[in-house]
Amino acid sequence: MPNAVMLDAESLGADINLTAIRDLVSHLEVYQQSTAEQASERLSDADIAIVNKVVLNAETLSTLPKLKLICVLATGLNNIDLDTAKAQNIIVKNVTAYGTASVSQHTLMLMLTLANRLPRYQADIARGEWQRSDFFCLQAHSTLQLSNKHLVMVGQGELGSEVARLAEAFGMKVTFAARPGNESNDKRPSLDDLLPTADIISLHCPLNETTKHLINRTRLANAKSSLLLVNCARGGIIDEEAALEALRAGKIGGLAVDVLPTEPPKEGHPLLTALAEGEALNLIVTPHNAWITPEARQNIVALTADNIKQWQTEASGLSAN
Repeated sequence: MPNAVMLDAESLGADINLTAIRDLVSHLEVYQQSTAEQASERLSDADIAIVNKVVLNAETLSTLPKLKLICVLATGLNNIDLDTAKAQNIIVKNVTAYGTASVSQHTLMLMLTLANRLPRYQADIARGEWQRSDFFCLQAHSTLQLSNKHLVMVGQGELGSEVARLAEAFGMKVTFAARPGNESNDKRPSLDDLLPTADIISLHCPLNETTKHLINRTRLANAKSSLLLVNCARGGIIDEEAALEALRAGKIGGLAVDVLPTEPPKEGHPLLTALAEGEALNLIVTPHNAWITPEARQNIVALTADNIKQWQTEASGLSAN
C-alpha cells in the first residue's frame, strides 16, 4: 500500500475524520501546516501528497522522484505546477462539488443580509438609535423584498444552478448571463444587456483573464442604484475599489464578498478598512468561509478517498498489463 503525507490538515479543521483516507494507505503522516520549503523534506518518502494550499512548484517536484499522486483538497489547482507534474508522470486529482449546499446557503445568507440592510441596522442599534427612538421600530434604511426581484447570475455550473433554485423559492426571477468572453456564441443574454434591470448580481464563475474585474466602474455605472452585488466565487472578479466607491456614492445598494484577491488579505485592503473604521455602508466581508460547514469538509475527505481508490485501480490495471 502507498505511503501518504498530508501537508496542511489544519485547513480541514480538527473535527474532520480522516479514516477514509487512512484505510487506503500504509501510513498517513499528517502535518497541520507546511511551508513550500518544508514540502520537499516532508514528501521525500511519499507516494501520495495531499495538499490544500501548499505550493508544489517545479523546484519542489523535481526533488520528489518517488511521488506518484497529488491529491488537492480543493477545486483550484493553481498551487500545483501541472506541467512539471505531467513531465514526471505524477497524477494530479482535485475535488469538486463538495460544498454546493454550504456555499449556496452562504450566498443566500449574504443576499438576505444585504436586502434587509442588516449591517446598517446592527450599527444603528449598537449606537443606541433604537433605544432613543420615538417609534417602536427603525425605518432609516429601505429594505428590499426579494420576491419578484431580478437576480442575474454569472456562472451556471452546479453551484450557480443550486443558488438559482433557492432564489426561485423566494420568488425571485433568475436569469443566467452568457459566459463572459463567449457572448457571440451564447444564446443567453450578455451581462451588459442584463445589468440595467438587475436587482441582484451573484457571481459563480472562475477567475481568468476574461473575468478579472468583470464588475468594473463602467458596468457599475450602468447598474441600478439599488443593486446588490454578491461574490462567493473568486477575489478579483469584482474591482473592489470601484465597487466600494460606487457604494459610498450611493450608486449601488450593497456589496457582499466571501473572497478577496489575496488571502489572507494584506493590512489596508479598502473593504476591510471601511469596515474597521465603521463606515455607514451596506457592506459585508466574510473570510472565505462559505465552504466550511462540517458536512462540506467531510465531503472533501470522502472525495479525496475516492480519488485515491480510482488511482489505485488505474495503477493496478497498468501493472496487470
